[in-house]
Amino acid sequence: MAQEVVINNEKKVSFLVVPTQVKKVVNPQQIKNMFELDFNDRQTDDVPISYEDKLFMTKMKEGVYKPEEHYEMPLPLKNENVRFENKKDLAVYRLDRLKRKLKNDKKYYQDYVKSVQDMITHGYAEAVPAKELARADGFVWYVPHHGVYHPEKPGKLRVVFDCSASYKKQSLNSHVLQGPDLTNSLIGVLCRFRQEQVAFVCDISAMYHQVDVSPEHKDLLRFLWWKNGDLDKEVIEYRMTVHLFGATSSPSVAIFTLMKTADDNELEFGSDAAKSVKNDFYVDDGLKSVAYLLQLKLSN
Repeated sequence: MAQEVVINNEKKVSFLVVPTQVKKVVNPQQIKNMFELDFNDRQTDDVPISYEDKLFMTKMKEGVYKPEEHYEMPLPLKNENVRFENKKDLAVYRLDRLKRKLKNDKKYYQDYVKSVQDMITHGYAEAVPAKELARADGFVWYVPHHGVYHPEKPGKLRVVFDCSASYKKQSLNSHVLQGPDLTNSLIGVLCRFRQEQVAFVCDISAMYHQVDVSPEHKDLLRFLWWKNGDLDKEVIEYRMTVHLFGATSSPSVAIFTLMKTADDNELEFGSDAAKSVKNDFYVDDGLKSVAYLLQLKLSN
């Protein structure tokens, strides 16, 4: 809206006036709460937790087991009595499509074979024992898979399991609980990272693969692959022994296990170490800063 102003009865100056309207008045306390929210990573006391999230946490606390080096965690099924169609039609169809792509792209094929072989070598996947191949109790599921290159790491291919793949209106993801968001606030982690003079970073290698799947749920994570990665050889049934990259429940399962690790080892490694594991990780990336004097003391 234009507005004219007369100066000394001679000169007219035009101004452009933009009407404004305040929709909401924010008081200082609201601003204070907003900033504090960024540094309070888990406000579980203030935020109502859903029934499904409560069920997830109950299943994790009751199902966690540590026989040796790694924790075993169950798949957080919504219904333990669910029965799956023991069919691998979809997995076979997707494998045939994958085979065509592998044959047409030599580098993709080589990287894919290496990735699958690494999973088998590290024990993240295993061939299904012959005596269990014919399991027919409705507790078997075949997960299709495909390869994805890391956008910031050229040449590094990750095998992603398509847990959302649907067969007769069923998918693995539709039967598992997602779980609550247990991830630390990124802003909180970064700000704590800048508090002290000496900083260091670390990460958890293959974070999801560090959490084993409970034995009774392994057959829900079957997949098809060629013997020794040779496309001309027979197709073998494998199954994952760890939680999948692609399952909707895996992020919450992995972070729950990380927090469990901190709690269980606090007496041995100290409260500072446990607190750092709980507060200074954003998913699998650890960012920590310490005072110079502490660093000097450690170096001596």
